[in-house]
Amino acid sequence: MHIKGDHAELIVEGRLDVRSAADARTALHTAVDSGCGDLVLDLTELDSWDATGLGVIMGAHRRAGRAGRRLVLRGVPHRMQRLLIATRLHRILAIEGGIAAETLPRV
Repeated sequence: MHIKGDHAELIVEGRLDVRSAADARTALHTAVDSGCGDLVLDLTELDSWDATGLGVIMGAHRRAGRAGRRLVLRGVPHRMQRLLIATRLHRILAIEGGIAAETLPRV
């Protein structure tokens, strides 16, 4: 996993999992604490995430809220959108452009 960017936008590449969680958490907390306004987390190049990685994102979301900021996910890969829907986190997290219509469950 590799994270690059600044206090306004971070690009996450590779895997966000139990092995990379500590580094990711540090990078996200530093970005949240050192900026203002929306913090965009670009996930376009993210290959996969596990429950620990998703927990890191939720922790950053809560920390941003306490700091008066908003964490915004950009470029969430299709297969990860399905996980956000299954966990109902798509209702809590800000997702730029929303969730793709073909990902939403049919009623």
